[in-house]
Amino acid sequence: MRTSSTRHLVDPELIPLIEASPSEPLNRDNLIDFRQSLAKRLMALPCPGITPMGRLASGQNGAPDVRLLVYDPGGTDKERPVMLHIHGGGMISGSAELSILGIAPIALELGVVVVSVDYRLAPETPFPGPQEDCYVALHWLLAHAAELGVSPSKIAISGDSAGGGLAAALAFMIRDRDDFSPAAQLLVFPMLDHRTGGPDDPYCNPITGEFVCTRERTQFGWEALRGDYRADDARKGWFSPALADDLTRLPPTWIGTGALDLFLDENLDYARRLRRRGVPTEMHVYEGAVHGFNAIPQASVSKRFAYDAAVAVRQLLIDL
Repeated sequence: MRTSSTRHLVDPELIPLIEASPSEPLNRDNLIDFRQSLAKRLMALPCPGITPMGRLASGQNGAPDVRLLVYDPGGTDKERPVMLHIHGGGMISGSAELSILGIAPIALELGVVVVSVDYRLAPETPFPGPQEDCYVALHWLLAHAAELGVSPSKIAISGDSAGGGLAAALAFMIRDRDDFSPAAQLLVFPMLDHRTGGPDDPYCNPITGEFVCTRERTQFGWEALRGDYRADDARKGWFSPALADDLTRLPPTWIGTGALDLFLDENLDYARRLRRRGVPTEMHVYEGAVHGFNAIPQASVSKRFAYDAAVAVRQLLIDL
């Protein structure tokens, strides 16, 4: 494991990000304070320039309704592309408003409608609650496609960090339930493997995970999501996508991650496995980048990410 700091490997333009990141351990006792602090930081971020419409998708089997935020960039075309976006936050924090970060604003700039999902958080709602909320949101989107002026054949699922993991899980859910095939999945430093950072970590990369998203915080998030689930049945890929045995019949995939991100190795391994199963997959690794690096959009590495992500959105979703 790590014996010295990796700070010298961090892109200098990203130093303010790691200096501003909380350093205290995360646990159930301080989780509420952590969520409130994240919400305050979110309020200070620039808005995307589009006022979202709040909608509700009916919960299933007694579950509460799922809150959605619909960002509509406008346009008269009735067959517009649309992105179902799932926010990050380690499975235990965040809200649909976090869609103003990551790949969603890039899609909006390109004229893509974005629907952001306010799924329930762990530990209050363990697996499979958050995943089922995303599934409900997707079916709401399908049912309201005509009303929104979007095409069911141009739906991408996307997410950042924990949201990227939930997006990957959603791809398995809709495949396994034989619902429909999304046009693409776009995953930004996705959280895919519940073993990362724990005693069964298959990667143990000594230069990842020192900053922002640490092993300890990641394990807290996974254990909160897991609850009493044993991850030993056919749904294990819905819980932790890295555990999925069958990676066939998944949509074309784009993955972007940082070279110092704790999730680097699980992202690389996932991309490799997808390609071996014939899934068109594009993988980008950004040197000197830690988890959440695109929170500093003016950094050169973040601009490269934004360019690559825009190209992917055009190719996978718009130019169909």
